[in-house]
Amino acid sequence: MDLIISIICGLPGFAFAIMVHEAAHAFAAWKLGDPTAKSMGRISLDPRRHLDPLGVIVYVAMIVFSGGRFAFGWAKPVMVNRFNFRDPRRDFMLSSLAGPASNLLQAFVWTLLLRLYAAASPLPALLVVQRALSMQDRIGYMIFFGIMINVVLAVFNMIPIPPLDGSRLLAWMLPEELAYRMDRLEPFGFVVVLVLLYLGVFGIVFRFVGYPLLELYLRLAVG
Repeated sequence: MDLIISIICGLPGFAFAIMVHEAAHAFAAWKLGDPTAKSMGRISLDPRRHLDPLGVIVYVAMIVFSGGRFAFGWAKPVMVNRFNFRDPRRDFMLSSLAGPASNLLQAFVWTLLLRLYAAASPLPALLVVQRALSMQDRIGYMIFFGIMINVVLAVFNMIPIPPLDGSRLLAWMLPEELAYRMDRLEPFGFVVVLVLLYLGVFGIVFRFVGYPLLELYLRLAVG
């Protein structure tokens, strides 16, 4: 029953996290000169435009295996034609970074909601947050999950492995020839990402980057 509650409480944060992430990619690409994603209806918060069934299944599985403490999933990728950009290398990088940036912004919005929720409670703010983290408060947990899933997605997507968004930043920083060689690895990138997840590499990355970022948001929530 607790796992079912965790899945249900986490759905709003998860759905908005990935929908806004992909819509941000599409919107940034459109503003930078590429209308491809916009013409496909990806500048939208309609779940049907973004949700990938496999990504949702992985999300549920991650909650089940972590006991509701961690989650991960993905949406359908946004199609971009970089040759429509005014500056293809720079603008492709900027449109890619729009996704993780939107997750950090969403985490901040959920943080404000948690702070308001704590302020409206007769309990001390720190206790409200602690109850949310331990799933004793379902509404508080739902808000906390919104913070957590967005931090997870922001950190994960900034890993510099194609096709993750961080690889676009690395490609922009590299000489053009090296960037081209890295782009050619993209068909194999997803397999590499899955292997790294299986080996626990992402857990290490999250421990050193994600947890401090999550702690920062929670400190803002407590006030």
